[in-house]
Amino acid sequence: MSLETLHLVLFLWLGVCLTALVASFALAFPRAVRASHAPLSVEPRTPGPRRVPVGVVPAPTRPAPDIRVGLRKSRVALVGRLERLLRGREQLDEETFAEIESILFSADLGVRTADDLLAGAREAASPEEVRSALEARALELLRALPPAEVEMVARPHVILVVGVNGSGKTTSIGKLAARFAENGKSVLIAAGDTFRAAAIEQLGVWARRAGAELVKGSPGGDPAAVAYDALKAARARGSDVVIVDTAGRLQTDAGLMGELAKISRVVRKEIPEAPHEVLLTLDANTGQNAIRQAEEFARAVPVSGIILCKLDGTAKGGVVLGIAQEVGVPVRYVGIGEGLEDLCDFEPEAFVKALFSPLD
Repeated sequence: MSLETLHLVLFLWLGVCLTALVASFALAFPRAVRASHAPLSVEPRTPGPRRVPVGVVPAPTRPAPDIRVGLRKSRVALVGRLERLLRGREQLDEETFAEIESILFSADLGVRTADDLLAGAREAASPEEVRSALEARALELLRALPPAEVEMVARPHVILVVGVNGSGKTTSIGKLAARFAENGKSVLIAAGDTFRAAAIEQLGVWARRAGAELVKGSPGGDPAAVAYDALKAARARGSDVVIVDTAGRLQTDAGLMGELAKISRVVRKEIPEAPHEVLLTLDANTGQNAIRQAEEFARAVPVSGIILCKLDGTAKGGVVLGIAQEVGVPVRYVGIGEGLEDLCDFEPEAFVKALFSPLD
């Protein structure tokens, strides 16, 4: 073999080796990049009804649950005690008003709200008029709130859901998704509670029941990244609504509360006006503590509405009035059961009438 031939063979061999090395690096590099970011997983939704145009947030097509049934325990605790107190009395004196005040305080309305309702009771001309006087003052408090109705002005309409552990956040997301899906809206849920694998699994169950898609990352991943990926997926799919779950947190945990602000900033990078709604879930059983929670969450993120959960299982439903007066955030929905249909629009007139109606 001549020297020139040997050089040619060596040159070709080096070329083949270099080509193989470059190809190997090109394949490995994307894997390294992907490994640094929690993988995106999308669970498809089950087929739903025909989509309808963007507009006012829809009400469910099925009959709404009876709010009077959900408020029965609260009505017994408040109206029942008032009826026993006033039965047979011919006039109102300071002793009677002191006992009315005690009943209002025990209903976990909050000090300010209880005092306000008591002032309303003092306007009653007779014991028979006390209940109607309380009802009228309570309705004034709720009517002072900003309107609860929300216009869906963009697609996707982005809802951030926040709340403490155990407040009913996951079930509320499932019920809310079902409402939208039932009215022809395509819904995508972002499993932003990455700290608990069980939370992601539970949300997946609710998403399947509601006919919604679920976007999730790896357990322990960045919740803001999951929210961002969900918005990109929603825009690519033309989804109508994105509901972003977040990790449950105590209102006193400054680090986790700061994370909510981060999620809000991140979603605005993809959709400048998002989130369009920030809904806070509160457990009605916590009474006055729910008022404190609402105040703290409102400092961290712009809470636009409240979902009051587990109303059917408590005697503290009157906390709605305290939230209205002391926090100034409208109650959007109330949960009165565990079924997909057990999420009611909050209607002040119907609520107050149910809360103060005579016992059966």
